[in-house]
Amino acid sequence: MTTIGLIGSGNIGSTVARLAVDAGHDVVLSNSRGPETLTDLVDQLGPRARAATAAEAAAAGDIVVVTVPLKAYREVPVEPLRGTVVIDTNNYYPERDGHIAELDDESTTTSELLQAHLPESRVVKAFNNVYVSHLGSLQRPAGHPERSVLAIAGDDAAAKQTVTEFLDSIGYDAYDVGPLAEGWRFQRDTAAYVRPYAVPGTEYPSWPGRQVTAEVLEEQLDAAVRYRDV
Repeated sequence: MTTIGLIGSGNIGSTVARLAVDAGHDVVLSNSRGPETLTDLVDQLGPRARAATAAEAAAAGDIVVVTVPLKAYREVPVEPLRGTVVIDTNNYYPERDGHIAELDDESTTTSELLQAHLPESRVVKAFNNVYVSHLGSLQRPAGHPERSVLAIAGDDAAAKQTVTEFLDSIGYDAYDVGPLAEGWRFQRDTAAYVRPYAVPGTEYPSWPGRQVTAEVLEEQLDAAVRYRDV
């Protein structure tokens, strides 16, 4: 099976790691505090998981998930990720990340920033528009009538196919939104961000999850375009 490297092992990273291990993948986890701080998580995940430095996780992964606060994206190691498929889960929170002029004026997107930092990697945006508890509970086998879709965006067709196959293995279909530049359509504060996966009328943080079909997600993605064009 595929080895998944994780740069960042917080809520999203640990959830993706659990889904990957459950699907039979190996995972190599890292964070900014050092491998020794990941002992409990590795023990929970079992023999398919190990902890490492960020550079080691980057080098080990057939696919590498970058799931760090956006303000830290320049700390992602470049050299070991050359040629690698990188999944970017980032969202922009100015109150956490500080203001980034290119994002404030909408001249680029979060995943395009990471792609510029990793010019020889193949970045695909995913996992950023679903709440972590929903990501960890809505997975279903292929063909299941309640299977959900997750949005992806990327500039490399082969990389998107690789990510689509990974999502399939962990219980989700992929909905291809287009190139990285279209990633804004499912970023924070759009109709496609988080809410589609929550049962209507319920509120964060206890809101239960619900299935999101391709048709539902497409409607929300189109709503983002309509709103922007107003």
